Amino acid sequence: MEEIVNELRSSHFDRPTDKPTQNPGFAAWALLAGIVLVGAAATSANAQDSPPGPPPSGPPQGAMSPYQDEGDGVSAGGKWLEFKSEDKMSGAKKVRFELLSNNYFREDPDYKPRVELMCSNGKLEYADFNPGVRLAPPNRPGFWGQPQLEVEVRIDGSHGYHGWNWERGRFRSMDKGTTRGLLGAQLFNIAAPTRFGREIAEFSPSGLNLDEVKKSCDLTPKKP
Repeated sequence: MEEIVNELRSSHFDRPTDKPTQNPGFAAWALLAGIVLVGAAATSANAQDSPPGPPPSGPPQGAMSPYQDEGDGVSAGGKWLEFKSEDKMSGAKKVRFELLSNNYFREDPDYKPRVELMCSNGKLEYADFNPGVRLAPPNRPGFWGQPQLEVEVRIDGSHGYHGWNWERGRFRSMDKGTTRGLLGAQLFNIAAPTRFGREIAEFSPSGLNLDEVKKSCDLTPKKP
């Protein structure tokens, strides 16, 4: 390119009466501008043809809370999120731990099933399974006659059947033994009857900060 520019700058005419039809300096800059534009166009085309990079991976770094009086979530280790709030009347310090499943139920592909641990003033209040879809109606009574739905639970290499109470119309209250079992587990699955038949919510509970759960919920892991 440098040789082309120098040649254009050194152009001369045999007779003093000859005049160039175009200024040599202008021609050189026009040539340079054309080369730059072609290069930019090629770079843009290559960028558009390149496939998008892989999505970011790793543990969740945070999430907005769906509740007005609750702070946004922060990572509690692994795939867990921790949300904090304070009861406006009693002043109780509340902590909610949430774990989303790795898959969806067929009825709602936009909402993943989840388990939640709700703790207040350092004690566990309840642990819930929220499927995000309508499950089958209760199929057994509890000890006090309360409606329950029987589900199958797998914790690592152990599995069994549990009757979980219906809570607030959408949640299933998990028993404390199952809750303690999932804390130290690598694999946690819940099979429940839905309108589309039996479906399984698959969880990866490993990595949870157990010291934080002990402090906020007075809860420790226990093998089933």
